[in-house]
Amino acid sequence: MIYREAGQFKTTYAGDQAIFPILQDRVFVGLVALAAFVAVPLLANEYWLQAILIPFLIYALAAIGLNLLTGYAGLLSLGTGGFMAVGAYSAFKLATAFPWLNVILVFVLAGVCAAGVGLLFGIPSLRIKGFYLAVATLAAQFFLIWLFNKVGWFVNYAPSGTATAPPRTMLGVMVTGPQATAPVRYLVALGLVVLFALVAKNLVRGRIGRSWMAIRDRDIAAEIIGVRPLRTKLLAFAISSFYCGVAGAELLFLYLGSVETLAFDINLSFLILFMVIIGGLGSILGSFLGAAFIVLVPIFLTNVPNWIGLDMRTDTQKHLELMIFGGLIIFFLIVEPHGLARLWQITKEKLRLWPFPH
Repeated sequence: MIYREAGQFKTTYAGDQAIFPILQDRVFVGLVALAAFVAVPLLANEYWLQAILIPFLIYALAAIGLNLLTGYAGLLSLGTGGFMAVGAYSAFKLATAFPWLNVILVFVLAGVCAAGVGLLFGIPSLRIKGFYLAVATLAAQFFLIWLFNKVGWFVNYAPSGTATAPPRTMLGVMVTGPQATAPVRYLVALGLVVLFALVAKNLVRGRIGRSWMAIRDRDIAAEIIGVRPLRTKLLAFAISSFYCGVAGAELLFLYLGSVETLAFDINLSFLILFMVIIGGLGSILGSFLGAAFIVLVPIFLTNVPNWIGLDMRTDTQKHLELMIFGGLIIFFLIVEPHGLARLWQITKEKLRLWPFPH
């Protein structure tokens, strides 16, 4: 009874096409947003903000980018880490070369640089697809990491080979650098991921999103009815790389503070891909759910032995954590291959029929 749209009438096209057409959804999302923007910065401690919430928001943004490419356009990519590295090093060069640039503009321009690189490496998608395209993007991953390792210009010829985020302010508040507080960095990351998630949601509901899904489902039929594969696939690579580039810039400026190329290796690409698969392909909400799963489950498994009073060596604990984590991924893929977003959708359908769920 508490979750039913009976009596809620749509009298305009705008109301019918709203992202949250049901009143209960709008109220729930509004309460979540209010808690995220107001309650969390006031109540959460340094550990929760720095170790859990900030990386969760950054990974969610990268997962949205990969989901646009893989989930909606059907183009498999293993170069996410490389594109995030392009965003991080581009943001570092822009922030150090132009100190007067607003840090948000730095993030956006870093995303534009990553989009350009994504366009370049998306060209093979015009002739190949599936696992062959995955191998091509994997080559992009290794090439980009090698480039940032070998060319000292990208780190301003620092002897340590690391890129360190310079301190920057926005509206008189320190946003990046050692003096930036965790609540401020959290709010910046939250604002960006909410904005880009709304943009992505509207994007996939429009003409561009329908073109991506047409190419994904039946590429030959889509071309026959007028969808241009060249423009559609390259646009998917560009927008996906833009999102990943912004996430990479945030990873450097809002989370780690300084990075080496090891932070963007192939493990990061697989991690973002697991988020998309577990959360749900072709779902913006699934990107958030997958990122939450990947971030929270290892922390939970690490702390369980202490909770039950088990004394375990650190290396044994780490190996056990990886085994359980892998088993959980396989379990979810078997039980619900459409991801956590599908489970949430099923729950909502049952709530609509309550007290007579089938």
